[in-house]
Amino acid sequence: MTFNQKQFFIKRDDLLHPYFSGNKARKFAYYLKHNFNGISKVIGYGSVQANSLYSLAALAKLRNWHLDFYCKPIPKWLIENPIGNYEGALSLGANIIEVDTLTANLEDYVVKKTQPLSNSELFIPEGGRCHLASSGVELLAMEIIQDCNKHKLENPIVMLPAGTGTTALFLQRFLPYQVLTCACVGKKAYLEQQFEELEPDSTKWPHIISTKKNYHFGKLYPEFFKLWQDIKQQTQIEFDLLYDPLGWLSLQEYLNKKPTERPIVYIHQGGLKGNESMLPRYRRKYST
Repeated sequence: MTFNQKQFFIKRDDLLHPYFSGNKARKFAYYLKHNFNGISKVIGYGSVQANSLYSLAALAKLRNWHLDFYCKPIPKWLIENPIGNYEGALSLGANIIEVDTLTANLEDYVVKKTQPLSNSELFIPEGGRCHLASSGVELLAMEIIQDCNKHKLENPIVMLPAGTGTTALFLQRFLPYQVLTCACVGKKAYLEQQFEELEPDSTKWPHIISTKKNYHFGKLYPEFFKLWQDIKQQTQIEFDLLYDPLGWLSLQEYLNKKPTERPIVYIHQGGLKGNESMLPRYRRKYST
């Protein structure tokens, strides 16, 4: 695609499957393709509007498993008018369990609540952040290499925004190209901590880029909305409203500081179900 007179190559992982696509489909691919004899329930946790909730619900449906998903209290308005990933997960049969009182973080609560697991239960960390995610990301890396060879893209730069950074980390492991990412959920130190838990050798990490301005995850910014609108208008491609605006803004600032003739491959990681809730928020605040 061409955006602001510069060419980008888009890996359309948003088109993998009607409701099992993007980076979560890659990270959860191991659970879809391997045998889990005797498993009938999968347990997860996170935000009630997380992409991982919808993807876990899709995984459970495809595997004919039951999903128990733990989250913090759900706003009353959302319960009364389900939308986005929450609505999508409910439609796929997810059992969403609100945790009213926390004495520790949500992960510690869920682990304590559900351990030890029975032989029929499977626990998946938040967002699929574990070593098992590497197999699906390895397949993504192979596809990127094949695509680059097919289109004769020499020494490309691969860019994707990060939550826990699992996809970016494993991509750098399997790709012979430079991988760029940006910290969407926390700051650079948070992302480096996530990397270190899965790969202690920092020389094997992707390169973290950032913007001059600090942004808070989930908060609405007019420059995010305008950038998202501009990309959609110029390319006819709809990107995620939660991660991709910061991803594209970080990439733009990086390229302004370090202009390059190397091809840029941007990975579209899906997450469009979440736009059903994000877009009305933006339109209410920044109606145009």
